[in-house]
Amino acid sequence: MRAAVLRGGEIVVRDDVPEPEPGVGQVLVEVEACGICGSDLHFAQHGGTMLDLGRQMKGMPDLGDVGPSETDLSRDVFMGHEFSATVLDTGPDTEALPAGTTVTSLPVLMSTTGFEPIVYCNDIPGGYSERMLLSAPMLLEVPNGLDARHAALTEPMAVGLHAVNKSEIQQGNGALVLGCGPVGLAVIAALQVRGIDPIVAADFSAARRATAEKMGAHVTVDAAQESAFDAWAREGGGKPVVVFEAIGVPGILDEALRDAPQHAKILVVGVCMERDSVVPFYGAAKELSIQFAMAYDPMEFASCLRAIAEGEIDVAPMITGEVDLAGIPQAFDDLADPEEHCKILVVPGS
Repeated sequence: MRAAVLRGGEIVVRDDVPEPEPGVGQVLVEVEACGICGSDLHFAQHGGTMLDLGRQMKGMPDLGDVGPSETDLSRDVFMGHEFSATVLDTGPDTEALPAGTTVTSLPVLMSTTGFEPIVYCNDIPGGYSERMLLSAPMLLEVPNGLDARHAALTEPMAVGLHAVNKSEIQQGNGALVLGCGPVGLAVIAALQVRGIDPIVAADFSAARRATAEKMGAHVTVDAAQESAFDAWAREGGGKPVVVFEAIGVPGILDEALRDAPQHAKILVVGVCMERDSVVPFYGAAKELSIQFAMAYDPMEFASCLRAIAEGEIDVAPMITGEVDLAGIPQAFDDLADPEEHCKILVVPGS
């Protein structure tokens, strides 16, 4: 089987990957489409740092022997966690959706010995493969004849919904979104479904600002020309604001604390992997609130699939390119230019 793997920081396409065989509770699927996530780009360059940060964290549940194994960067790493697929076969003693059903799923593979996230794995092929294994209980049938390419964006859109839910934004509030990459766009889409008005979005990229407007932003701001917070003061109508930080680079959170209006909430959904610093006085003097968010829960995942299928969220503007497995290395390079691409889909069968 063919699959793209990360090897020594580079994407390599292999044609000798063993064919996956479904076990109890598992299904074999053919990958229809898989989005390239910004976290994949970051892991390719800074995987060691990401793994080190994970080891340093305390306070996370200890899953013991049933939890995920640690990724070994000296070995090939399978990636691809934003996918849709078609069911091919079912493991023994397993009830699942029938062969031929188009599905998506949370990127987790369960087995009789535990579970493994389908994110950065040495032994479990992900969405950058011709075929992969999924957990039968986690399968969601793609409804309404939805294009499998659009269904593949369920996962990233769920990240935006989770951030909006964590923010506890209410009707009568407005939103300011800092950054219009895929995460910021997912936040904007969830806000427009929620009926939040106004949604002001800021980014340096004209292409990303245009996409933000298609996804539901009422006002977009060129961050090179005007402060996002000045734009909010002009457009917000005096409403309470939730600020969504979807950039994830050092310095942005401190700027938000400095410039946000009094009593604002700041929801941090951009993942900064570097050490950062803030001036706590800004937050104390204005009684600001900070909340962090990452990933999503199963209900949010299912809700996003329904919203895409029913036309509440149009993900088509986010898709700016498609490649086959051989095109992934170039796609990783191309995604560095925000004026050129937002979301590139890997279509293994193309």
